[in-house]
Amino acid sequence: MRKTMSQAALILLAAISSIRCGGAGAHPPEGPAQATAGRPHAPAHQGRGHRHAAHHHGHPPAQGRPAAEAPDDELRAVAAIHGGAGPWAVAGYRMGRFALARLGLPARSFDLEVIHHSPRNVQFSCIADGAAAATGASLGKLNLSLIEASEDGVETTYRRRSTGQAVTLRPSAAFRARFRDVPREKLESAGREVLSLPDAQVFEEAPARVASPPRRGDAPR
Repeated sequence: MRKTMSQAALILLAAISSIRCGGAGAHPPEGPAQATAGRPHAPAHQGRGHRHAAHHHGHPPAQGRPAAEAPDDELRAVAAIHGGAGPWAVAGYRMGRFALARLGLPARSFDLEVIHHSPRNVQFSCIADGAAAATGASLGKLNLSLIEASEDGVETTYRRRSTGQAVTLRPSAAFRARFRDVPREKLESAGREVLSLPDAQVFEEAPARVASPPRRGDAPR
């Protein structure tokens, strides 16, 4: 009898010990951990910052417009006015952008006057259309004019009407030699090349012409 009771006591003690140690007879607590059983768990080190990095791995942060698009937009702006974006028209565009920055004026300002000196020949006259594409000046706005001149006198004067401040620019000697009489089939590639050249290889500043005093009634209409 005593032996039987001792055996029963030992069995009871073994069962209690198994429950306390999480043995096969233990019942896991109910709750969120049980609800997610069977799902893969993120590694312990995968904190908030790591999840953020993983998100960007799948969705890279938005970046600005690719640099290659900007030249295309500028060439399209020249072509919209001139019908093409050959080297001389693009040179006029480059000069117009430079002049606006120098005079502190935005594009399409009625305070700007553009006077282009040129023979009545394409190439040289194409500069005027490039200037129009860059500045928004036009014959219809009465702030773009063409004055006949010799090939040696090709230059463009940009004047701020309200102050009389002016800058005169002309194609550089290197530009004239490199892009004179470009064949028609090469005009587009030459225009793109001109867009990427340093300023000094495209144009230079000429001695300032005598600026007229500011006129009344030159305000935007």
